[in-house]
Amino acid sequence: MRALTRLTLLLAALALSGCGAVSSLSRASEQLDTYTLSPLPGTGGGGSRHIVVEAATAGGALATDRILIKPSRVQALYLPDARWSDPAPALVQTLLVGSLQNGGGFRLVAREAAGLVPDYTLMTELREFQAEVPPGQAPIVRISMVLTLIRESDRSVASTRRIETQAPAASDSTGDVVVAFDTAVTQALGEAVGWARAQAR
Repeated sequence: MRALTRLTLLLAALALSGCGAVSSLSRASEQLDTYTLSPLPGTGGGGSRHIVVEAATAGGALATDRILIKPSRVQALYLPDARWSDPAPALVQTLLVGSLQNGGGFRLVAREAAGLVPDYTLMTELREFQAEVPPGQAPIVRISMVLTLIRESDRSVASTRRIETQAPAASDSTGDVVVAFDTAVTQALGEAVGWARAQAR
């Protein structure tokens, strides 16, 4: 009876607080829906350079497959019912590899050199990959990353670029938050691909 009573009270509390994902934040959940994001579309091809995209680095709050929500500057929580298909740094690496492959301008785009000496290595520091919740407003997704292109012929820094994008979510539901992530990621990938192609000419 106690378990049933606790369940009834929990359901009542959820009904009173609304069904939005952000309004019912938690740090853990037994069953999580899995979401992923898409690389930029394109036909690929062209170019003569070989580029290796290393795994992105990120701080502890981002080095997870949970979808990060920041109610304030100093607080880190996660959506209670959702996760990414891979930890955020690995997901960003996959998106960069796919977008550079689809965007053209490179002969070969890979995660590892695989015995070949690349022309460039792309290093990524993921600084922000989260939804922020301004008081009384729907979440805003914010993405920030620092890209560094290494010229392998002399191991020098060819160029560095900081990319920052954001997109508002239509509501605090999980689906709308993920759609906002996809919008912000698409903008970031577009900047990253254009910059990398320009540097590797």
